[in-house]
Amino acid sequence: MEQGSKSKVIIAGGGPAGCICAYFLQNNFDVTIIDKNSPLLTLLPTGGGKCNLAHAEFDFRELAKNYPRGEKFLYSVFSRFGTSETIEFFKNIGVETYIREDIRIFPTSNSAKEVREKILSVLKNVKFKKEEVLRINDGFTVVTDKGSHKADYVVIATGGHASFKLIELLNHKIIPPKPALTGLVTKEDFSKIAGVVVNDVLFTHKGISGPAIYRISSLKARDNLPYELCFDFLGEVDLQKALNSNPHKDIKNLLSDYVPKSFAEFILGGFNPKCHTIDGKTRDKICEKLKKFKVTVLDTVKDGEVVMAGGVDLNEVNPKTMESKIVPKIYFCGEVLNIDGFCGGFNLQNCWSTGYLAADAINSFFKSSLT
Repeated sequence: MEQGSKSKVIIAGGGPAGCICAYFLQNNFDVTIIDKNSPLLTLLPTGGGKCNLAHAEFDFRELAKNYPRGEKFLYSVFSRFGTSETIEFFKNIGVETYIREDIRIFPTSNSAKEVREKILSVLKNVKFKKEEVLRINDGFTVVTDKGSHKADYVVIATGGHASFKLIELLNHKIIPPKPALTGLVTKEDFSKIAGVVVNDVLFTHKGISGPAIYRISSLKARDNLPYELCFDFLGEVDLQKALNSNPHKDIKNLLSDYVPKSFAEFILGGFNPKCHTIDGKTRDKICEKLKKFKVTVLDTVKDGEVVMAGGVDLNEVNPKTMESKIVPKIYFCGEVLNIDGFCGGFNLQNCWSTGYLAADAINSFFKSSLT
């Protein structure tokens, strides 16, 4: 390296993790982001285009509980760069935030496009190359579809599973990806009630979806198919008492006090007598259908996943630095790791936090060279 020149860092991947990593490195290093796509495109659809940046959980242990894969690994990560640090980062780059009633954190502009523009505007010392990384050779020559680039440090922040082959070439173990945060295909036909929502469960032409199902699909991402789910759509409601208290009411109208009318019709299948005419056995059957509504899951909705469960084996990554335990000076951050969270800003939080830690670890080499 020539005297006075900066060490080179190549970041494979221009998503949220790669860009925040570049931000914290750009003053001390010659930083290049390589991505076959334009940077931060994956940020645009987040939060329905409003950009759900994070979740207002400020206890790092409680925050880590929202990750079916990666909880313990994230303890040390979030203890150093958690929700407070994320809010501060965005404030420093000109993005003011607010907390919604559901404690999700959004930019006051409610615009993912603006957040993308703000982040890119502060990467003044970062070079961008629109190329596809194919492999990383000995001596840290990063080979792409358009040439090769020498690096002193490499950060792999490629997000999904497209880069798993090049990571395996580095002798790292990849946990096979499985769809998470996705709709589910069911044995039962719910096409007659497609679009109906009951307790955060959305019925579709293919099966079930919605917030509750996304969470379930994440928790059961590695369960063998098929499997059965059971929902309680009545909760604390005493249906027997309600039937006794409304003897002259149609059963469909009574059930519609607790669930959507179209769902009540689906449960009853055209059966709609007065409440006082229903015998005990029929009462129990109706009650069981609502208290123990069973669904058989056959598959996940193809290409419907928000994130994938899987990625670089966390046992091979230092949780304090994001550095590979196998190849020194190679770092991983973001969704390329075997970390995935629920909906609500958790997957972006993983990107912000691990991206920062990778940068901080590399910066420590720069600081040590000054002493």
